[in-house]
Amino acid sequence: MKLRRNLLKTALLATAVAPLSAVFTPAAAVESKVQLMFVQSAESLKADDKTLRLVNASPQTIWFTDRPVREAGHITMADYLKEWTAAAGPNNFSKTPPNATLSVYEPGKEGNTLTVVEISQPVIEGRDLVYRYKVLDGKVPATGGATSLFVDWIGPGGGVGRGFHGVGVGRRGVGWR
Repeated sequence: MKLRRNLLKTALLATAVAPLSAVFTPAAAVESKVQLMFVQSAESLKADDKTLRLVNASPQTIWFTDRPVREAGHITMADYLKEWTAAAGPNNFSKTPPNATLSVYEPGKEGNTLTVVEISQPVIEGRDLVYRYKVLDGKVPATGGATSLFVDWIGPGGGVGRGFHGVGVGRRGVGWR
């Protein structure tokens, strides 16, 4: 038990001083069975039938892991976008686009609108982050207020949606009531 605590402390210290890419690359995530998930936030949303525009997106993307190791931090948008390139290794997002849960505040509605989408081709336009998307479950509002995008993991067995127990709208996800 003491050895396990010391290993965990060492791992936490290493992640505190190293960038995400040095600690958790997609290949390392698969190898260690660590699942990296991401959260992006923006002041508002504009969408059409092909693109999601996160208006005034945060320049930082939050990352976190779930079992077997629970850790969290944030990375720059530039580092997050590297995960969409071949340079990120064989398990990059451009090769296998992730699913994500879009959570949008719409004035006058009781709760946030939740939609499960597959996202691809992220582009920075000024302070906005723009994705191409396909709806998997729900309906994307054309506009909305404060918006968060919960992006599926890099690592083994990723998945968001019904029945998934994690970031999506499964029984333990953000959409479960």
